[in-house]
Amino acid sequence: MLAIGNGESRTSIDIDKLQGPKVGCNAIMRDYFVDYLVCVDRRMMQEAIGRKYNSLVYTRSNWIDAYKNNQRIRVVPQLPYEGTERWDEPFQWGSGPYAVLIAAKYAKERYVNLIGFDLHSDNKKVNNVYKDTPNYDNADKRAVDPSYWIHQIGMVFNCYPKIKFTVYQKDNWELPKAWNYPNVTVDTISNL
Repeated sequence: MLAIGNGESRTSIDIDKLQGPKVGCNAIMRDYFVDYLVCVDRRMMQEAIGRKYNSLVYTRSNWIDAYKNNQRIRVVPQLPYEGTERWDEPFQWGSGPYAVLIAAKYAKERYVNLIGFDLHSDNKKVNNVYKDTPNYDNADKRAVDPSYWIHQIGMVFNCYPKIKFTVYQKDNWELPKAWNYPNVTVDTISNL
């Protein structure tokens, strides 16, 4: 199973050539087909429906009623844990953490490979392959603080200890401390 974020580290990868089921986020639908598309942002959900994207599309329960006649639309899964902090609230989860959760939940081979989950920017500006496009921030905007993503994805790793997660990244990328679990490893994109 492959979970695909939209960090710029994935620009050298032809996602269509990667084997196995794929879970992608938001505007990936503009360039590639994924088996499961996660759009928890209402604008991205509208874009997915407008494009008549032909895969399962996961969104928040808050706006599922608007798509009740569409058989391809699903509600994102419940979180596999309960927390007391703001970042533990389901509405605070973005498409990236939900994509990792869906990949873990449906991984039949007991492994999930992550690409495009950069977390940080090299220049403190937006790190997203779709920046400067509709429904995304401008390239000169300050990067989003990744602390919520780090915590949330770390919780997925923790809650699915039997799944082997491999994060494919650039050579100099460092695994966050919150992701330091026995079932999580880092490898270089060139080995994907």
